[in-house]
Amino acid sequence: MVTFADKPTRHGDTNEARVLVVGAGPVGLTAAHELARRGLQVRLIDGAEGPARTSRAVAVHPRTLETFDQMGVVDPVIEAGRRNAAFTMFARGRKLVRLEADYASMPTRYPYTVIIEQTSTEAVLREAVARLGVRIEWGVRLTGLEQNGTGVRARLERADGTREEYEVPWLVGCDGGHSTVRKQLGLPLIGESSETWELADAHLTTGVVQDSIYWVHTGRQALMMVPYSTEGYWRLLDTAPGGADGRSAASRFGAKLSAGLGQPVSVGEPQWSSVFTFQQRMVPRMHDGRCFVAGDAAHVHSPASGQGMNTGVQEAYNLAWKLAQVAHGRAGRELLSTYAEERVPVGKALLDSTRKATFLVQFKNAMAGLMLPVVFSVVRKVPPLRRAIQRKVLGGISGLRLAYPESSLTTPDPGAVTPAGGRAAAAAAHFPGDPGTDALRAELRDTRWSLLYAAGGPGASRTAAAGAAAEHAPWLSVRTVGAGPGEGPGPLADPNGRLRGALGLAPGSWVLIRPDGYYAASGASLTGEALRRALSPLGPKAADTAVRREAVRAPQREAAGVH
Repeated sequence: MVTFADKPTRHGDTNEARVLVVGAGPVGLTAAHELARRGLQVRLIDGAEGPARTSRAVAVHPRTLETFDQMGVVDPVIEAGRRNAAFTMFARGRKLVRLEADYASMPTRYPYTVIIEQTSTEAVLREAVARLGVRIEWGVRLTGLEQNGTGVRARLERADGTREEYEVPWLVGCDGGHSTVRKQLGLPLIGESSETWELADAHLTTGVVQDSIYWVHTGRQALMMVPYSTEGYWRLLDTAPGGADGRSAASRFGAKLSAGLGQPVSVGEPQWSSVFTFQQRMVPRMHDGRCFVAGDAAHVHSPASGQGMNTGVQEAYNLAWKLAQVAHGRAGRELLSTYAEERVPVGKALLDSTRKATFLVQFKNAMAGLMLPVVFSVVRKVPPLRRAIQRKVLGGISGLRLAYPESSLTTPDPGAVTPAGGRAAAAAAHFPGDPGTDALRAELRDTRWSLLYAAGGPGASRTAAAGAAAEHAPWLSVRTVGAGPGEGPGPLADPNGRLRGALGLAPGSWVLIRPDGYYAASGASLTGEALRRALSPLGPKAADTAVRREAVRAPQREAAGVH
């Protein structure tokens, strides 16, 4: 850790909850949005002169769409992109198979991937942070940092050469694969170098329908075609660029795609293209003192499965609610350690999955071209095998399987219907249009934790719910599911009982949901002690008062004969 002299750093009461976010790409914008939405003062800087004009990421997967729903930005993202729920494979001029996305075992309101240029995703997020009063400072780059126990001193330099030293309690590095924050913290990128690929955005004249992602094998190598929302325009990926043959990118792509699809393909001059060597590397930790890294600053990998931006958005959201709760004094510093605890294993799994995806995507040998038709003729003829592949391959990319069952923030309940550490959005996906499940979807947009208590329980449980609502209102939303007015705090209508069924709630039972929409705890009967155990990982600031009100009221209830 790089430190400066440990002396009191005066920020003033109004400035204590301040964060410097470095990098205004999709990850930095998500972090800034969620920090600001939770009442923190955010300074957002980026060394570039302005927004990016070219796009690397083009896929927003279902779990990220759920996150964007919680942020209130999902509709413009969907409107600006093209929904995709299919993956079609060709080899040596023959169609092998079309796989349809299958989310039957992973319920979601967004059973598709949105294909959208990263530039458009960033535009939506820039508008969102602007509405929260966050101004992006372009042309301001971080040149160094030091930290002590009370804050971070960042050295900044503007495009005109002027310099500034800025002291702030917290710093979040979302500054990409060449992250200055990561280097200043001395966090090594561990892993290996990998392949050189080429990306291009171009207009295609071809006979294939623009309703699927296409994997195309020429007999010697593979390419990919991803359909944009604009008719005729595609993102192209070549796993063996071979630019030394002197042909233009359009000519090379056209010849290879024609061979793989078995029909003439005309490729227009690309609007943008890039030949790059990607790596498979990640940091061993994502948190150093008062500084954090997220997105490409923490891990770089193959674009084969389109998960880089999506993973970074999830990291930014995971960190933001935790940092806000600590910065506002509503949780202990120990909560921040759960960021790396939860996300470093995700990064490791991501590198493993992208390594496998890279191998499957490129298939650079001629034997693969001969064997693929045989393999996928079996897949076409065996429906259970086909469904299994659809769920594993396309479902795995979706992000919907991610859960935190082993997190220190999760208190397992063996008898619960809700999976420990799982997504609450899965319950909200049942019965769209139903008042109860729609109410849960709206509840997940709240920046606070959510305690859902099923009406009809004993008086002690109602008292515990009321006590939690009164004690923790700034950071805990307490809702009584299926209650009418006066039957419990925060009545949440569920006239058909479908939400209680989706959550497995019997009268008096409860479930606790984290601000990022994952189940933290549940139980058959709500008590102050049970809630204290569920909140204990947040530290004494949050948990110690969980039973205080109940402890005060218990003698009063006993004296009155209330049990």
